[in-house]
Amino acid sequence: MPHHESLNGRREQLIRANLTAIHQYGLADATIARIARLAGVSTGIISHYFGGKSGLMEATMRHLLTELGRAVTERRQGLDADDVEGHVDAIIDGNFDSTQTNRAAMRTWLEFWASSMHQPSLQRLQRVNERRLYSNLCHLLRKRLPPAQARDAARSVAGLIDGLWLRGALHPDGIDIDGCRRLARDNARFWLAQGR
Repeated sequence: MPHHESLNGRREQLIRANLTAIHQYGLADATIARIARLAGVSTGIISHYFGGKSGLMEATMRHLLTELGRAVTERRQGLDADDVEGHVDAIIDGNFDSTQTNRAAMRTWLEFWASSMHQPSLQRLQRVNERRLYSNLCHLLRKRLPPAQARDAARSVAGLIDGLWLRGALHPDGIDIDGCRRLARDNARFWLAQGR
């Protein structure tokens, strides 16, 4: 195995261990020692690869954001460029993909959002994620709606995606993925019907 592949494999292993530790203990109690134990490595390895716990958290969020981007992109592949509903549905469905709605990912996202208010590097990631969702929706919705209405529609759909996801993450029975997708799609259809 080439050296860069083993480095990537080790980084992935540590990110997975971090997701598990945050899910099991919460961010505050997901110590370097616990993460290292879950990964089966020494504590120094985490500092070597990430510079510490905050670097590992940032890498973990970048990992989740990459998975989110991949989930959306895979769903959009092969769609006709003029299929606005199809592309909006792909964005909605990607945001409720299993990579974003499993218990470990959801707990990590919740911890990330709370931490992003205090850590500039995490705040930047949150702004990028927020802007990406909004701009992708806005770009699509402008194909059918006047610019101001497309902006309102994009804010509405993005807010509903985040709100439904958050309620699902906090619900004791977990998230109703199909219900969330249906409600978000219905909201998008409401806005798109205004453009006809």
